[in-house]
Amino acid sequence: MLLVRAIIRPEKKDEVLAELSRAGFHAATVVDVVGRGKQKGIKISGIIYDEIPKALLMMAIRDEDKEEMVRLILKYAKTSEQGAYGDGKIFISSIEEAYTISSGIPSL
Repeated sequence: MLLVRAIIRPEKKDEVLAELSRAGFHAATVVDVVGRGKQKGIKISGIIYDEIPKALLMMAIRDEDKEEMVRLILKYAKTSEQGAYGDGKIFISSIEEAYTISSGIPSL
């Protein structure tokens, strides 16, 4: 099992989630977050914003679904054909165990 965490622009959240769902990836946890990456914030009308709004998508998936999940996020989270600074990051880590709280049964 893998945990995919994608930090993307909030305006791309609905499109990415819709395409993931269309591909069969229905389960996701979505959190509105703020942060910054290499772009170090933005300046608008003379005001510097150090922390930029982002959306954090978290999905537990089977190992064999990793390439398709990453492909879809990369395709639909970009703001242009070539992408741009601030479009986001995808982090993938292993899940040792997962349990359904209501039943206590180990499962994805």
